[in-house]
Amino acid sequence: MATRGLALGGGGITGIAWETGLLLGLQDLGVDVTTADRVVGTSAGSVVGAQLTTGNALSDLFDYQVSPPKPAPLARISPLVLLGYVRAMARARADLEAFGREVGQWSAKRAAAGKLPSVEERFDAVRERLPVLEWGPGGRLHVTAVDVETGELRTFDGSDGVSLLEAVAASCAVPGVYPPVPIQGRQYVDGGVRSGSNADLVADCDRVLAFTPLDRAFGPLRSAGQLLGSTPHLVVSPDADSVKAIGKNVLDPARRAASARAGRAQAAAVAPLAREIWG
Repeated sequence: MATRGLALGGGGITGIAWETGLLLGLQDLGVDVTTADRVVGTSAGSVVGAQLTTGNALSDLFDYQVSPPKPAPLARISPLVLLGYVRAMARARADLEAFGREVGQWSAKRAAAGKLPSVEERFDAVRERLPVLEWGPGGRLHVTAVDVETGELRTFDGSDGVSLLEAVAASCAVPGVYPPVPIQGRQYVDGGVRSGSNADLVADCDRVLAFTPLDRAFGPLRSAGQLLGSTPHLVVSPDADSVKAIGKNVLDPARRAASARAGRAQAAAVAPLAREIWG
């Protein structure tokens, strides 16, 4: 039987909302992507992947996204943070793991200096987004993060004693914005440091869908399409209406509802192509 892979990429709070809306819209149109044999979640995608693989109804997840967000400090990827990324990229000299080390250790220094929220605060924020805190059955979900010391990619699937909460918090640890997450004596940052989608982790599947709120290729980073190569696949990124709904700050909860609705609306154009790939 053909195996089907789903790559859910990073994109902040609005990325979670957009992916949720897109998934529900596709399901409404008869393309049930929740049946994927393997799900790779990166950053925002790790939240959505965790929600999907633990049996939560997409309609319930969508209702949460369009509900009023709780008051919370507004985070953003500031010009200072962007400058930190640029400097790390320059020092890495097109070496992807070197970039992971540079940006990860820079983020760890910012956290140690008290410039970032605490790890406990991040656990609380991620816990609110996970209706179920246990890994789903079958080992379908693979959550990505980057080791601060080595810059290497690590995937968590529940088989190594790492909790779902720890794995998702690590995958969502945007460098310079949120602190690295300690796991088993090591520190980890956002899986998006290595790739916005890490879609190559499903490239050995027979057919793949990749939903990528931020699918960029620059320096050593590769787009989902580049990572999937000749694997039959469809990469979906926000259309013009979704981009407008998402706005300029992907970490702004106030844009959550509009992003979810835009993703759901975009499904109408995506469904015929997705159905062809998904079967």
